[in-house]
Amino acid sequence: MPKVKSEKRSRVHHEVQKQGILFNKEFGQHILKNPLVITSMLEKAAIRSTDVILEIGPGTGNMTVRMLERCKKVVACEIDTRLAAELQKRVQATPMQYKLQILIGDFLKADLPFFDLCIANIPYQISSPLIFKLLLHRPLFRCAVLMFQREFAQRLVARPGEKLYCRLSVNTQLLARVDMLMKVGKNNFKPPPKVESSVVRLEPKNPPPPVNFTEWDGLTRVAFLRKNKTLAAAFKINSVLEMLEKNYKLHLSLRNKPIEENFDMQAKVVNILEKLNMANTRARSMDLDDFMRLLLAFNSEGIHFN
Repeated sequence: MPKVKSEKRSRVHHEVQKQGILFNKEFGQHILKNPLVITSMLEKAAIRSTDVILEIGPGTGNMTVRMLERCKKVVACEIDTRLAAELQKRVQATPMQYKLQILIGDFLKADLPFFDLCIANIPYQISSPLIFKLLLHRPLFRCAVLMFQREFAQRLVARPGEKLYCRLSVNTQLLARVDMLMKVGKNNFKPPPKVESSVVRLEPKNPPPPVNFTEWDGLTRVAFLRKNKTLAAAFKINSVLEMLEKNYKLHLSLRNKPIEENFDMQAKVVNILEKLNMANTRARSMDLDDFMRLLLAFNSEGIHFN
């Protein structure tokens, strides 16, 4: 992967420097200032002139104005009203102002419009919920090119058996093809963050996998409670058994079926795991097919995770 070196001179918008706007750490504001990184991200997104692009956290607009030059429209979601006003001012009285729509507010609470691409330097503290808000959005977008904290990016692309492989890896890879594009040093930002960053490309699977994501997420949550323990150990936890039993009884009730005599949820779970030869399997070594088999086996017995 190419590593982009930082430029020595800052390219932060002059108006921001003049006004002395202080960046808000609470919102994770680290403005991407290196035009080489911006160019590379835009090239990797393969922007078309007919595209509507969603940008999350446009900041001072260094990347926004470059996108406006190439696409039909940019929808920029910004939580900070000061920066939203600055961005609006930056394109005022130019042809770009008619191609820019600014949504002011919390991205995680926003109703998203249609978009073809998402290109953004992500506020790192909302990385995980942001990814799933994007990937569960309909209609599907073509791809996303996103800047994340490096370890988070490494988790997204981690494979079974690797140290950073986790529930985030499995859930993301279920919904999208994920590729690491490049490393970006902390000096490419103003102010510099405490961690290194990486750019990742997400391409949603189309058609989406035929699985209820809420169920899938519930299963992976249980399996990765203790990813180094066996599945048999993970499913022995009292809170897990109580949740499964409650869901199972609801399943029977909705179908007007009686509960079995001498019902024992733990025995039922162990039986499913042994049938699949997975009792001694660990979540850290399971791939997507393994989790799919496990979910289908539980569901076929009327056991659900949502």
